[in-house]
Amino acid sequence: MSVLVGKKAPSFSAPAVVNGHEIVENFSLDQYIGKNHVLFFFYPKDFTFVCPSELHAFQSKLEEFEARGVKVVACSTDTEESHWAWLQTPKNKGGIEGVKYPIVADSAKTISEAFGVLAGEYDFDMEGKMVANGPMIAYRGLFLIDKEGTVMHQLVNMFPLGRNVDEALRMVDALQFFENNGEVCPANWNKGEAGMKATFEGVAEYLSAN
Repeated sequence: MSVLVGKKAPSFSAPAVVNGHEIVENFSLDQYIGKNHVLFFFYPKDFTFVCPSELHAFQSKLEEFEARGVKVVACSTDTEESHWAWLQTPKNKGGIEGVKYPIVADSAKTISEAFGVLAGEYDFDMEGKMVANGPMIAYRGLFLIDKEGTVMHQLVNMFPLGRNVDEALRMVDALQFFENNGEVCPANWNKGEAGMKATFEGVAEYLSAN
C-alpha cells in the first residue's frame, strides 16, 4: 500500500454515475484541477452493509462540502450498471437512492491499484494462469486533494471499519485554514479556533494560551 500524501493524485478516466442516474463514460478528477478541492473515497462493494451507511452519510453532509468548494466523489470496483441499480434502490431496502455525487466504476481495478487501496493482487499459478490473490476490491480509502491535484490527506480503513464523515469535513477545514492563513492546525483543532505559527515561538505562544 502506497502513501500518496504530498504527491499528485493518479489521473484516470472511467465510467461513472452522476446525479444519481446519469452514466458518463469518461469521468476524471482532472476536471477539478485549478477549481476545486476533492474528497475522493473508495468503498468495497455495492449492495453491502457498512457501505450504504457511509454513502448516505457523505450525502447528508454534501451541502457542507460544497459550501467549502469541495467536490465529493466515490469509487468502487463494481460496474457502472451496478452503481446505477443501487442508486435506484430505496434506502429502506439497502439502497442508496438520493445520493447525488459521482460514483466511479473501477471495474478494471486500475484506479484502486493506482491509489494503493486494492485488497489483493494478480499472480500466476503453477500452470502459468493468472489468478487473484485476495478479494480484489477496494479498502475504505479516503483522499483529500487540493486544487493543484496534490494529495494532502489520506486515510485507509479495513472493510469492517466505517469512516467518520465529520472528521473528513474537519480535515477540509484544516487544509483550507492553512491555505488561507498560513498557520498550522494543532491537535484536535476545529473550525473557528486559533491556529499557530510554524515556529518555536508560535508553538510556545499557542501552548501558553491553551
